[in-house]
Amino acid sequence: MSIKKIHSDQPKNFKFTDENLLVAEEILKKYPKTNKKSALMPFLYLAQKQNQNWIPLAAMKYIAKYLSIPYISVYEVATFYSMYNLSPVGKYFVQVCTTSPCLLRGADKIVKICKEKISPNESELSKDSNCSWVEVECLGACVNAPMMQINEDYYEDLNETNTIKIIDSIIKNKPLKPGSYRGRKNTSPEKLKNLIQEEKNA
Repeated sequence: MSIKKIHSDQPKNFKFTDENLLVAEEILKKYPKTNKKSALMPFLYLAQKQNQNWIPLAAMKYIAKYLSIPYISVYEVATFYSMYNLSPVGKYFVQVCTTSPCLLRGADKIVKICKEKISPNESELSKDSNCSWVEVECLGACVNAPMMQINEDYYEDLNETNTIKIIDSIIKNKPLKPGSYRGRKNTSPEKLKNLIQEEKNA
């Protein structure tokens, strides 16, 4: 596991918006009152979503105080899990799966497009600071390879042409609809789908 870099330019203050305070209270209701620390991970997600996809140190301190737990407990979780970003990733954070199934179906071409369209290096903001990209391990959509995740959405069954269109859409701040770009209605191996269709037609 690589060591996470803590962003050097940190905001001095952080607090949940009024809307997110209501969300936070709903999250707390799911856990025993004597074990508020169980809400830590969803609270980190909430802070990250509020703060343009990354979690500043001020947010960790705020969450620690909110949940009445030591700050180090929040810091340990935030730095351990890869889904928490501790430096700016932009409004649109692109994660390209490069595990074997995706790589065999052309994930390397998607990486190349990200380098050309967003930034030459991983975890590097685009010129307008609106996007960044990174290679990740399996995102659990192997049948629909190659694929990428943009923020919380999956874009699947990609090729060079539609990947360029998708990346261009987020650069223009008009993201295209997520989902399968081969028109899949559900997830199943292509050969199995053809076999089922042949049995129906028999």
